[in-house]
Amino acid sequence: MACSPTPISAIFFTNPMPSRRPCTSATLNTRAMAKELYFNHDGSTIKKLQAGVDMVAELVGVTLGPKGRNVVLQNKYGPPKIVNDGETVLKEVELEDPLENVGVKLVRQAGAKTNNLAGDGSTTSVVLAQGLIAEGVKVIGAGMNPIQVSRGIEKTAKALVSELKLMSREVEDHELADVAAVSAGNDYAVGNMISEALQKVGRTGVVTIEKGKCTENSLEIVEGMQFDRGYLSPYFVTDRQKMTVEFHNCRVRL
Repeated sequence: MACSPTPISAIFFTNPMPSRRPCTSATLNTRAMAKELYFNHDGSTIKKLQAGVDMVAELVGVTLGPKGRNVVLQNKYGPPKIVNDGETVLKEVELEDPLENVGVKLVRQAGAKTNNLAGDGSTTSVVLAQGLIAEGVKVIGAGMNPIQVSRGIEKTAKALVSELKLMSREVEDHELADVAAVSAGNDYAVGNMISEALQKVGRTGVVTIEKGKCTENSLEIVEGMQFDRGYLSPYFVTDRQKMTVEFHNCRVRL
């Protein structure tokens, strides 16, 4: 991308034929549909994008790791929120400068994709993206081909992933509490509960977290499978007092 000192706006032309009806109060604002175009002839656009990336990475990076610090978010409709989650911070960052805000959106996409694939790691993705962008801008400014730089990054990433897989090991059951506690903001009460749930349902089981109505955390183990659906007809009710349908040792066709 690039930016010239004077942004160029796209111009939309209306029909030059005269209207057969007199103008009403509703008018067409062609300027509102225009888009600004930026060219990187002097390198100012890349600097703006990089400034946005650096700003959001510096903010999100403080939450990285087990010793990550908190971030206070302003809430328009309530008290401020204190969070230690990079994904939550990423969603709240909006910059006034449009080009810097584009840089924020780029790394936000990277963090969201990592979070969707792995369930965590959005902060790490943002920090890595900042480093790759900073070094990429340096080598491209020194005269290297951007396509070759991109291909080199892809090859290096594949090699690193292969090495990390060789270095990695499966988490033991007694370590699940530590992993869960870090993801819960170093809350070991939540971490121990999640570890207990995983040990009871197994690695292939399903664990869901919901907001409770009590003042204390609670763990509920549900045997079998549940579908959050009502009965099709009240004639299916087997317990008239509870208005529920209960079958024992029934056959289910899938």
